[in-house]
Amino acid sequence: MCPLSLRIEVTQSDGVVTAVDIVDAPKKCDGPKSKAERELLDYIRGERRYFEFPYRLRGTDFQKRVYEATRLIPYGETRSYAWVALKAGSPKAFRAVGQALNKNPLAIVVPCHRVIGKNGALVGFGGGVSLKQKLLAHERKHC
Repeated sequence: MCPLSLRIEVTQSDGVVTAVDIVDAPKKCDGPKSKAERELLDYIRGERRYFEFPYRLRGTDFQKRVYEATRLIPYGETRSYAWVALKAGSPKAFRAVGQALNKNPLAIVVPCHRVIGKNGALVGFGGGVSLKQKLLAHERKHC
């Protein structure tokens, strides 16, 4: 999939999405083949805010709590690492939240691009801060 100069790669196992990777690079569009790819393409087009395709979170119990807490951040909004730590049940573990999000296997679905530093700085994103900035601007445009 490719609008917005993003390449999105979906990995599935037994009909369940296990990974979504985004790369800030254009790719020739073949068209979406699965429900997950169609929904992610709709997101890129600004036509979808939530995902309905089945997926499986991978990681430790703490990582999974962090991913679930991150999923609570509304489309087009941001929250701090401290906020995610509090929602994940470990209010002092904001640095560990950053480490967990660095291993996020489901980009966009677990919207770690919406997590920012407590001073509002765009920090720590696996795809790079410029991609984080691009995703946040995209969501704000389509709110």
